[in-house]
Amino acid sequence: MHIYSQSLEDLENYFLNINQKKYKAVQVYDWLYKKFVTSFDEMTNIKKEIILKLKEDFLFDAPKIIKIQKGKDVCKYLFKFQDNECVEAVVMFHDYGTSLCLSTQVGCNMNCAFCESGRRKKVRNLSPAEMVSQILLVQQNLNKRLSHVVLMGIGEPFDNYDNVMKFIKIINNDHGLALGARHITVSTCGIIPKIKEFTRQNLQVNLAISLHAPNDEIRNKIMRINKVYPLKELIKVIKEYIKVTNRRVTFEYILLKNINDSEKCAYELANLLRGLNCYVNLIPYNETSHIEFKRTEEKNILKFYDILKKEKIAVTIRREFGTEIASACGQLRSNYEEEV
Repeated sequence: MHIYSQSLEDLENYFLNINQKKYKAVQVYDWLYKKFVTSFDEMTNIKKEIILKLKEDFLFDAPKIIKIQKGKDVCKYLFKFQDNECVEAVVMFHDYGTSLCLSTQVGCNMNCAFCESGRRKKVRNLSPAEMVSQILLVQQNLNKRLSHVVLMGIGEPFDNYDNVMKFIKIINNDHGLALGARHITVSTCGIIPKIKEFTRQNLQVNLAISLHAPNDEIRNKIMRINKVYPLKELIKVIKEYIKVTNRRVTFEYILLKNINDSEKCAYELANLLRGLNCYVNLIPYNETSHIEFKRTEEKNILKFYDILKKEKIAVTIRREFGTEIASACGQLRSNYEEEV
């Protein structure tokens, strides 16, 4: 077991099971997430025999940062884990704070046609500790606290549901990283059973849906998941999520030249989403040499945006970060692994 995979409740139960007071769990959390120690030996207010027991029962290793790329208002990190597998995370510096887009899996099985991560198949899930470590290492490197965390890097978070939920529990805990639930966003391509499970949790965590098409015909071509969970079923479960949680949903929509960026698509999208408590985040495509899709021209991005606005759909165009450093999800990992 890894110490960073332990929720506060897990540690409380651990200490009770070894005949210790459960408040020691808070002490350990304080060292981990407030003082940011890197070994059990630094926990000076915990008895030596307990430190020895912790060393015996828990791992305390961390991935290594093996590459950093910097651009305007963006910094991209490549991490290598103990088994030599790599993932990446991207820091974006906004007016409202500093956000980290992190990975939840090594590779991805969703196989979306436009996505570099999907081109490289899933190797394994990341543990809660491996997700927590991405935050801790980035904060240490920047010497700065992150204000927002987005689970939108390599992998499909709801294909690693249990680990992702535990990770959120750890970083949201007041004794942990104390990241507010409304500052955490989980993105999914639409795994309906897990969206239903997430709805039952009734968290204040933000939900984003990778939509990228206004109809089944286009979505089937670019997102394999749609053949299992078509749009009608997806919209139905999103309506239920909004009803239960009273939370607004974000729909991510990457604009692909001559695929999903026509005026007809814009009107179809407006009709699909009309009446939902949601907004659309239009994303200019970040081209990669491995995939043939092309970026929609700026004038057509603005035309698509204008149609949605006129149709009373809340919409933004995502500010671009890191085009010059290949910051599209999975590009840094692919480039590194193909070089070595």
